Amino acid sequence: MAEQKKVRIFPQSPGVYIMKGASGEALYVGKAVNLRKRVSSYFRAKAALTSRIASMVGLVRDIDYIPTSTEAEALIYENGLIKHLEPKYNTALKDGKSYPMLKLTVNEKFPRLFITRQKKTDGALYYGPYSNAKLLRQAVIFLRQIFPLRSCGKIGKKVCLDYHIKQCLGPCEGRVDDQAYAEIVSEIKLFLQGRRRELIDTIALRMKEAAKTENFELASKYKARLETLSTVREDAVAYTPSGELDELKNILWLSKSPETIEAFDVSNIMAEAAVGSMIYFYKGLPKKSEYRKFRIKTVSGVDDYAMMREIVRRRYSRILKENGKLPDLVLIDGGKGHLSAACDELEKLGLSRLPVVSIAKEFEKLYMKSRKDPIILPPESKALHLLERIRDEAHRFAISYHKRLLSKRYR
Repeated sequence: MAEQKKVRIFPQSPGVYIMKGASGEALYVGKAVNLRKRVSSYFRAKAALTSRIASMVGLVRDIDYIPTSTEAEALIYENGLIKHLEPKYNTALKDGKSYPMLKLTVNEKFPRLFITRQKKTDGALYYGPYSNAKLLRQAVIFLRQIFPLRSCGKIGKKVCLDYHIKQCLGPCEGRVDDQAYAEIVSEIKLFLQGRRRELIDTIALRMKEAAKTENFELASKYKARLETLSTVREDAVAYTPSGELDELKNILWLSKSPETIEAFDVSNIMAEAAVGSMIYFYKGLPKKSEYRKFRIKTVSGVDDYAMMREIVRRRYSRILKENGKLPDLVLIDGGKGHLSAACDELEKLGLSRLPVVSIAKEFEKLYMKSRKDPIILPPESKALHLLERIRDEAHRFAISYHKRLLSKRYR
């Protein structure tokens, strides 16, 4: 069975697995300390399965997974996905026990998140119940690292230790405004509802907007949140790349799915310490060991096109010289002009057949040399989301290098 073969490449690490039926519907959602070991156990000849689960296994036609950093994190995702997907074969906890829940006090000006065993009609939001109180306590510690909501029962007049260890935003002293705090609350709601992809896209968009307005301090906070969420980790989106890559292949008329993608961006402020970046994605995931940064050497003044020419020329001249492997797709941050500059350099190097696409920030239009008109994808497109993630990562990498050089110059 294809689904059994797929399980063989699952990671041996914590996560949540989703078993799906013939129509793609969720049949069962579970968590595991070791994804490969746990999911493989369903398909063993002598597996000790209940008749209900055994019946479900016979209907499974696909299995997806979401990797997590800990089993405690998986506990939260599992519950949120069960509520969100309503899988037929998951049973509710209804044996009379008082199971722990998470309570988000949205009825307060600055909401808190904590564990409770009593559900009241007080305007707060409740998530759960959860079957493992110990894991839930660990999960709350994890959540407070990402979403630093206050934990005090009553707001005091001075910041406490939580603020100094970055597990509270300090609303007691007005160190966070209402809007910023509300953003954190909206994000934790998505997390607890199992809407991981939407959460990732939301934070990434906020990071991009902060970078556009050159609010780099705020952008770095969003980046840190993404990293803590494991979204910038190399296995963070392992449950989606195949669908994104297949869609990208069809949209761009490629001969095969682009497993390796190299993306380029340039960064300069009035030509000071101008730099370029190249990042590398493999099967839809960032591979940071392959990232490269460039100090612009041959361009004077503000000329983004010439800078793009330089970094593309330097990258692929070196690959040809070292007999390295070319990517399946090159992504350029920019519009028609940036695309043309990159393609001209590739043609000079004898690489005119290397697929290249650019993504313009305005309206997220895609441009290819082989197409007269831009490609405009719907907002829900998985391929578009992938290209945006890659473009934003290239931009982040370029900006961080640029800032580092400027800071050295003005010390």
